[in-house]
Amino acid sequence: MSAVDWESALAGVRLVALDVDGVLTDGRFYLSDEGVETKAFSTRDGHGIRRLLAAGVEVAVISGRASRAVEHRMQELGVRHVFLGCADKVTAFEQLTVSLGMEARECVYIGDDLPDLPLMRKVGFPVTVADAAVELRDFCPFTTHAAGGHGAVRELCDLVIASRARHQQG
Repeated sequence: MSAVDWESALAGVRLVALDVDGVLTDGRFYLSDEGVETKAFSTRDGHGIRRLLAAGVEVAVISGRASRAVEHRMQELGVRHVFLGCADKVTAFEQLTVSLGMEARECVYIGDDLPDLPLMRKVGFPVTVADAAVELRDFCPFTTHAAGGHGAVRELCDLVIASRARHQQG
């Protein structure tokens, strides 16, 4: 897919769905002796998510892991669609798109590892991060320049917003 093709595809995006570990974070989590998990999030990614929401694009998180830190961060950002501890990301995605009245072709999903591939095969535009598993980089029409947890989500948000703006102008 050429840059012109993916820009056209992104212009019609109504939902950006995100994995967490390896996408919104660098894939690491910290576990204290007491069993308390913490994660580090990029404030730039957060700003990009807020900009997407302000532009009228829905944002969802679909992750295989449950995490209170993610719940808190998404609430802080105003992300209403949060699916954590998903054994089946595709089912969660399909339920979400039906409830929102969207088609899969209007959706982006960004992931970083093999458990994300089934959902990537369903969406209109799959994206992966620079440090993703090679199988995902080979599959996706777009790979961010930034690594997961280091601005990859912001890069995608900016790309979607710019594509939508150019499409509306032209």
